[in-house]
Amino acid sequence: MPPVTRPGPLRILVFGAALRAGSSNARLASLVARIISDAGATADLASLRDFDMPLYDGDREADEGLPPGALALRDRIERNDAFVISSPEYNASVPGLLKNAIDWVSRVRPQPFRTKNAMLVSASPSLVGGNRGLWALRIPLEHLGTRVYPDMFSLADSYRAFNEDGTLADPGLQQRLTDTVSAFLSLVEADVRYVCLERRWYEFLGDRTEASVTQRAEE
Repeated sequence: MPPVTRPGPLRILVFGAALRAGSSNARLASLVARIISDAGATADLASLRDFDMPLYDGDREADEGLPPGALALRDRIERNDAFVISSPEYNASVPGLLKNAIDWVSRVRPQPFRTKNAMLVSASPSLVGGNRGLWALRIPLEHLGTRVYPDMFSLADSYRAFNEDGTLADPGLQQRLTDTVSAFLSLVEADVRYVCLERRWYEFLGDRTEASVTQRAEE
């Protein structure tokens, strides 16, 4: 028998959604990437600074096409098995920079967010740790077909939450983050490596079309 070729390690894109140097969310993204690497997966660490793009403008899209930053983010999403976003909370919602990036990338066909697994984390100096922003962030991602992991992690009092080595000062929170990331990786591995059922879209109950997916599902 020919030798069994085992797939390589999972690849997970991790990026912080704040531009400020020294951002708590950049530090949290780095910590998540470290946990992913320690678990034997490959972490592709990035920042939204790596994907510069203008404000979305339909006329500009029609005249110039998609900006290079949007295409670069599309490529990184497609290159990885899943992604993690570490997002700040602006006025109890999604940062405009992140929403703009999602809007641009959603214009790509085929749509890269569809069926990807994602995990959301946040860090904030507030007592709610940016959790309200994560609930708002789920809406556009799930609308685009992303499978957003149910458990989210929000780090409160973030200015005092990190040790010098980048881990969390609270051992309980460090363990919770590690457990959440590990559970997410297990889900991604099951989805990527051990697919048992063909996914189908049924327009009506009882529909048994042989098409693997309809055009409506693709869009």
